[in-house]
Amino acid sequence: MSIATASGSTSFLSGRSLRFIAAAILLVNGMFPALWILFTSLKTEAELTAKPITWIPHAPTVQNYVQAFSDQPLHVFLFNSFMVALLSTALTLLVSVLAAYALARLNLAYRGLILSLIIAVSTFPLVTLLVPLFEIMRTLNLLNSWTALILPYTVLSLPVCTLMLVSFFEGIPRDLENAAMIDGCTRMGALFKVVVPLCAPGVFTAGILAFVNAWDEFLLALSFNSNPSLRTLPVGIQLYQGEFAFPWPVISAALVVGIVPVAILIVIFQERVVSGLTAGGIKG
Repeated sequence: MSIATASGSTSFLSGRSLRFIAAAILLVNGMFPALWILFTSLKTEAELTAKPITWIPHAPTVQNYVQAFSDQPLHVFLFNSFMVALLSTALTLLVSVLAAYALARLNLAYRGLILSLIIAVSTFPLVTLLVPLFEIMRTLNLLNSWTALILPYTVLSLPVCTLMLVSFFEGIPRDLENAAMIDGCTRMGALFKVVVPLCAPGVFTAGILAFVNAWDEFLLALSFNSNPSLRTLPVGIQLYQGEFAFPWPVISAALVVGIVPVAILIVIFQERVVSGLTAGGIKG
């Protein structure tokens, strides 16, 4: 009887309870920092430094958000980040779609080697590429421009997006492309009119990754752009700190303003990904 009880408790601990614990850890790890930033943005400086710590603001205020826009041109930072991220995402998707289609459909002699090199390139730390990229941008006279960020962001996002799209393209039957080409489509036409729409979930997922990577990047944006009118959001937020003080409520308000647009875009794209998967399952 005791053996049966022990085995039952062991199976319980290794099953549903462990999944619940893992889910709780992930939820706390993901939500707690975001909630703490949100609550901090609604506190006054006095309440933030008061002891004992208050978790929820006693007197919520939006003055920090007003100050975030008045102390620094936050709207300019948002616009620059959005345009750089949008343009780099569009260029990344265009190049990665073409590269992934070639790897998935063409009989390349060294396909395995190419995929291995793509994986190897994606493991390079960004800091090791900083000096070569800076020299290239300076030689091409591209410093202090959106192009100086769009091109590196595209290159950095290409490996992951290409590998992701290769797996999606390989799941599309070749007969669909052949039927489209029999009806008069060129190979490029079959790619963009047949393959890409069927791989919409993968394309949207790759776009999300490329956009978020460009939106959050700090090191290259700090190094390649010294023009105040071209600063992106991550670089602009660090300007809120003073020489001897850190206005954490104002900084938190700027962080919330920067997080909300990306969160909205991710929710919209996730809904489209789910609808694409569902539609594909129904059609199949």
